[in-house]
Order: sequence, then C-alpha cells, then structure tokens
Amino acid sequence: MSTEPLFSLRNRWFTRSVGATIVIFVISFVIGFIWLPSVQRDAQFQGVWNAICSAAGVPRSWYSSSEAPVTPTYTTSTVELTPSTVPPASAQSVGRGATLALQCTMCHGERGMSEANSPNLAGQYPSVIYKELHDFKTGARTNAIMSPMVVNLTDQDIRDLAAYYAYLPRPSAARVHEEVVVPEIVATGAPMRNIAPCASCHGGLDTKVGSPWLNGLPAAYIKAQLQAFASGARHNDISEQMRNVARNMTPDEIEAAANYYSASAK
Repeated sequence: MSTEPLFSLRNRWFTRSVGATIVIFVISFVIGFIWLPSVQRDAQFQGVWNAICSAAGVPRSWYSSSEAPVTPTYTTSTVELTPSTVPPASAQSVGRGATLALQCTMCHGERGMSEANSPNLAGQYPSVIYKELHDFKTGARTNAIMSPMVVNLTDQDIRDLAAYYAYLPRPSAARVHEEVVVPEIVATGAPMRNIAPCASCHGGLDTKVGSPWLNGLPAAYIKAQLQAFASGARHNDISEQMRNVARNMTPDEIEAAANYYSASAK
C-alpha cells in the first residue's frame, strides 16, 4: 500500500487523474468553443468569446458589439403572417381569383390539381398561397416560371387567387392504400436532432399559420423542396425553421415523407 499523500505529485493515481482531467478539459474546450463555433454561421457564435458567452446562456445584449446587424446576402420574406392576415374572402374575390387562375392551369390544373409535378393548390390554406406568391414577387423565393408570372400581380390579385384556390375542394384525406404507414419522421419527428413531427405544423397533429397542407402533393415536388431547404437554395422560411429541419433530415427520411404525403390523399 502506498504511503504517499493523496494530493502529491509523487502519487501516480493523483497525477494520472489530474492529467486525464486536463486532457478532457482541453478536448472539450477545443470542440465546444473552437471547432463547433467555426462551423456555425450564426453571428452569436462568431469568435471564441461570443461562443463562450452564448454557451453559458449570457443574454446576447451583454456581449454583442456595436457593429451593424449582419445583412443577409439574399432577399428574405417580408410577409408577416397572423391569423388575420388573410381574412375570409367574399364571393367577388373568389370570382376574380377564378379569372386570374386561368393563366395558372397549365401547371396547376384546371381545378387546382396538378398533373405536372407542380403543387396542388385546391383547398390550400389562403395564407400559404398569399405568402408564397408575395415571396415570388419580391424575390424571396425564385423560380424560372413563377417569378415572371407574378411580377405584375397586385396585392388584391394575390388575395383573390388565394381566395379562389382555398375555395376549391381539397383532395380526400382517405388513404389510397390501407397499408400506407405513417413514417416516424412525420408522426414523431427526431427529437435528438431537433426535428419536430411534420404533422405538428402541416396537419395531422396541429397546424401552423403559413404551413401548407401537404396531403396529395406530388412526391417529386415535396422532395425537391426539402432538398432545396436543406441546401439553402430555398430560403423564404421565416426564422429558418424549415432549413433547420431539412438539413437535419436524412435522404431516406426525405424520401419517406415525400412518398407518404403524396399517397395520403386522392
């Protein structure tokens, strides 16, 4: 039995314990305050001091500099959605929207049901159509076909189109096949990766203002949009909620969600 004092450098168990603790501390510091912040693009993680303060839960106003806010290099959505942004439409608004929608039939179908891998608009929430058309108009969302189509639309035109498509009957929510199984990513999400269930915003569990109804949308369209959010090519989601979700989804989860929603209505 060793007679060396416990807290002595000649006690090999003491020195090994202290050495192991120092190594773990250094590795944790490098990973938590140097490597992880270096791969984060958010302003609050730029620099070791900012990363330490942010990790410690210090209010940002305490350590932020007087520099001007970071300006995005792309156009962001300017639409502020609330439950009253798009009030109930009148019959006149629906009629005007039906006339305007004649130029949309090639891609979105005569009654809002697409056969060209474009999104179905029949029965879609009016707030969704209103926001997306405004984003196309301002450049917050871009598309070679849609951008030129909406550039001359007025705010009232957009409201009329939203009213018309919301008025059309939505596809039946009945399952096409009894054996269609709800994927975990849709029903429960992936909490360990900060992914909420798809159904919590897009219907099934709950709905969120501005989140589209997905049942019956073409699988190719849903998959393309999730991939665009994941890569950052699409960035008109306010607060980056969809980009944060999509970039944490695996290719199999994207495929499963797209196939499920495309098969979940007829």
